[in-house]
Amino acid sequence: MAKRDFYEILGVAKGASEEDIKKSYRKLAMKYHPDRNPDNKEAEEKFKEVKEAYEMLSNPEKREAYDRYGHAGVDPNGMGGGGFGAGGFGDAFGDIFGDIFGGGARGGRGGGPQVYRGADLRYNLEITLEQAAAGFDTTIRVPSWDKCDTCHGSGAKPGTQPVTCSTCAGHGQVRMQQGFFSIQQTCPKCHGSGKIIPEPCAACGGAGRIKRNKTLEVKIPAGIDNGMRIRSSGNGEPGTNGGPPGDLYVEIHIKPHEVFQREGDDLHCEMPISFVKAALGGEIEVPTLGGKVSFTIPEGTQTGKTFRLKGKGIKGVRSGYSGDLFCHVVVETPVKLTDKQKDLLKEFERLTIDGGAKHSPQSKGWMDKVKDFFE
Repeated sequence: MAKRDFYEILGVAKGASEEDIKKSYRKLAMKYHPDRNPDNKEAEEKFKEVKEAYEMLSNPEKREAYDRYGHAGVDPNGMGGGGFGAGGFGDAFGDIFGDIFGGGARGGRGGGPQVYRGADLRYNLEITLEQAAAGFDTTIRVPSWDKCDTCHGSGAKPGTQPVTCSTCAGHGQVRMQQGFFSIQQTCPKCHGSGKIIPEPCAACGGAGRIKRNKTLEVKIPAGIDNGMRIRSSGNGEPGTNGGPPGDLYVEIHIKPHEVFQREGDDLHCEMPISFVKAALGGEIEVPTLGGKVSFTIPEGTQTGKTFRLKGKGIKGVRSGYSGDLFCHVVVETPVKLTDKQKDLLKEFERLTIDGGAKHSPQSKGWMDKVKDFFE
């Protein structure tokens, strides 16, 4: 009986990519695998057929020969028997489960100690609003790891050496068979290093490194805002087995200010004024981050009135211009009055009432609303 075409068996076109071939094989192998079809001879034969087709088409040299000469171009006795060897079922599924069980690090394709990137670190830096607006240079002290001076980084007691892990033969990884899955995991004995230290260094406990503090210079850009982070590349924790170090992130926290509240690039402040100044108007001084400025308020200014001082806010890190300063008026009620002051205020109130509603338009409007409500 003539053999079926390998491409037909896998259900792919002759020009299919390696990924398409692998994808189709995974699907068919799962469908016809003997563990899923016990005592099913037809499924077993189909599985063997699918496996043979994949072993041929997943090998570039064999595939080229097959494409050129058909079945006559490949040696039927050179196929890999019944096991899940190179190019077989185990390889097709290995990359999926390697990602799941092997973690974010991996060694070489043929095995080897796993290489891990170091963890990132965060440093919380508290600064003032003035510092955030202007920017400045500062230094910080952060924990760091240096090579152990006693063992020179080997982790072994002076005069001794690390030895190859007997469990993984120095690869840092072991393969475990679970049903028809072959899963690669980090070696539980050497934890991926491929080495065992029989006599650890007393100074570093076998780690090969010692924790110390180091001083870093940090440039805080003008306009930085609360919660923003500055990345210091390579100043995180060191990697494992030669892996790259992580990064250090300096996170900015701005202290509460006595006068200003920041909203993006804008600033807000309350501006208390006397009721005389509110009634008569006049010039007042207000603080800004760049010093005092003066402006004139109109007569009859009420509590809650907001004045905008353009460009007196903060120029943000990514802004081309400065924000604004918003001054919110609070008319202050005088306290601890003398008898004379009280008498003058009573006279002022009498004259105001005699003058009619024109002096207190808000009160008149409110009273009219109350009257309408009760009626």
